[in-house]
Amino acid sequence: MQQLDWIILIGTLLFIVSYGAYKTKGSKNVTDYIKGGSEAKWWTIGLSVMATQASAITFLSTPGQAFHSGMGFVQFYFGLPIAMVIICLVFIPIYHRLKVFTAYEYLETRFDLKTRSLAAILFLIQRGLAAGITIFAPAIILSAVLGWDLTTLNIIIGVLVIIYTVTGGTKAVSVTQKQQMGVIFAGMFIAFYLIVSYLPADINFTKALKIAGASGKMDVLDFSFNLDNRYTFWSGIIGGSFLALSYFGTDQSQVQRYLSGKSVKEMQWGLIFNGLLKVPMQFFILLVGVMVFVFYQFNASPLNFNPAATKIVHDSEFSEEYKALEIKHKDLEAQKFIANLNYGKDLKNASYVEEIKRLNVLEFENKAQAKAVISKADASAETNDKDYVFIHFILNNLPRGLIGLLLAVILSAAMSSTASELNALASTTAIDLYKRNVTSDKTDAHYVKASKWFTLAWGIIAISVACIANLFDNLIQLVNIIGSIFYGNVLGIFLLAFFIKFVKSNAVFMAALITQIIVVIGWYYDWMPYLWLNLFGCALVMGIAVLIQSLSKNNLEPA
Repeated sequence: MQQLDWIILIGTLLFIVSYGAYKTKGSKNVTDYIKGGSEAKWWTIGLSVMATQASAITFLSTPGQAFHSGMGFVQFYFGLPIAMVIICLVFIPIYHRLKVFTAYEYLETRFDLKTRSLAAILFLIQRGLAAGITIFAPAIILSAVLGWDLTTLNIIIGVLVIIYTVTGGTKAVSVTQKQQMGVIFAGMFIAFYLIVSYLPADINFTKALKIAGASGKMDVLDFSFNLDNRYTFWSGIIGGSFLALSYFGTDQSQVQRYLSGKSVKEMQWGLIFNGLLKVPMQFFILLVGVMVFVFYQFNASPLNFNPAATKIVHDSEFSEEYKALEIKHKDLEAQKFIANLNYGKDLKNASYVEEIKRLNVLEFENKAQAKAVISKADASAETNDKDYVFIHFILNNLPRGLIGLLLAVILSAAMSSTASELNALASTTAIDLYKRNVTSDKTDAHYVKASKWFTLAWGIIAISVACIANLFDNLIQLVNIIGSIFYGNVLGIFLLAFFIKFVKSNAVFMAALITQIIVVIGWYYDWMPYLWLNLFGCALVMGIAVLIQSLSKNNLEPA
């Protein structure tokens, strides 16, 4: 990185932190601090909701996911617009009418305190883990690529977020997220334009798509019912809808974003805006990853994109074995260059497609052997390099200044998502647990101060989780897996509250505990692709609660 990159990177991050703290200082009551004074416009809500979900993991992992597996991951988001409509029609009017600060307040109104507390605790567990991962994701990638100390990076990212989140609460999060989304959109569009411009002179965008298609990267839709396939049209529409309903309808990190709206209409328009823009945004980010794949059909790439893993194996007794695989990799790259260039010149020639497919198989086998050698050198080394693909392209191919901008994109995304999570974790702890279970007779100023202390505490916890976390198969999958383990259960509790009036509190509480145990067991033994855990958990808690209530001798138990 050059001096200009450092200036842009540090300047962008400091501006966002300073602006957020300055614009929102002085929140004196709970409504201001937790609900942002209920003043947010629909576009602020929409961008804030989007920024909360679009963490650094989105901009690190999603292009790498497309690079390796193609566009099929976009099916994961197909259920999101459906969920937005349901939340606008059902959830928002209820939350607004009851004037709740958190989603879980409603559960006490419908059931009782223990059900509210249980739902809040389930949220705190899964979101507390996720907050650590949203810090850890960019930190471990930047640490591996730039050689920075991982623990120091975790602390820097966490502290920057804590500063403005503690200072201004919900309004600070919403204000800064508008700036962060501006940086993110600008950076990704510039990166896309440059990738396409770097392709050979006679390979235009249309031909690039054809070349990607020859390698199976443009297979967007999979209508099969094969449960071995994680991402299909049906898992996206059904499992994705339940995940989105749970996340946007019951996860306080998202609910808090639209509870800050001026009116029901502003909240609804904010979510509709998110629903209309989210799928195209994810499609575009995946397309960036596909274009990176095409770029590397004509340019040299490492055998494994994780520089730390490469260094480990080069410094080991298996160095010569790995170097032989690197030589083979270069030879395959040269053959792929010719095959893809020929196909770009003559798109109707099917023989070139067959040659590309043959070379892809050989390359896959060679990369698998390389991963095996890395594991022999160090069993704890991370051989999966999906999350390193895009950052490798940024650092090795973008001009000065733009490297700093793209790193600012990644860190801005990390900060925006983490800020929302810390804000929600603190609000839930303060309102649902502390105020309701410990002390309920204090002043507004006391609860504002308590929320700030809880924000600091959760920030420290998130940094701690980040410092002890281990990289998973793919970071964006890890976050969604954690959510899927808990979200279906919580969504089922809310759906019981909304629609099945004869089910009472004790039945729901017992059903939720049983369901959570079963879902964790199901995930551990891999009963189904994780997206289906959302539907499974939701249906299970509702079924068990209805059964328990039906078998109860006293169906007149108070709600």
